[in-house]
Amino acid sequence: MKTILTILFVLFIGLFAQAQGAKVEVKVAAQTENVVLVTPTVETTLNSNETKIARLYMDRNYKVKKALSFYTKANKTKLA
Repeated sequence: MKTILTILFVLFIGLFAQAQGAKVEVKVAAQTENVVLVTPTVETTLNSNETKIARLYMDRNYKVKKALSFYTKANKTKLA
C-alpha cells in the first residue's frame, strides 16, 4: 500500500510540474569584444657575475609538525 501511494504521489508531482510549462523565451544580447594577445619577452643573460641569495623561511610550527608526524613499525605496509 505504501509503495502504491508513493508511486501515485511521484506521478502526481511530475504531472503537476509539467502542467506549469508556461515557457518564456528570454533573448540575451550578445556582446563581442576584441582581445589582443601579448606574448611576454624574457631576457636572460648567461654567465653573469651576479650572485643571488635564496632565503628559506621555516614555518614557526615546523618543529611541532615534524615531531607529531612520526612513523612506527605498525604504519608500514605489509605484504601478504
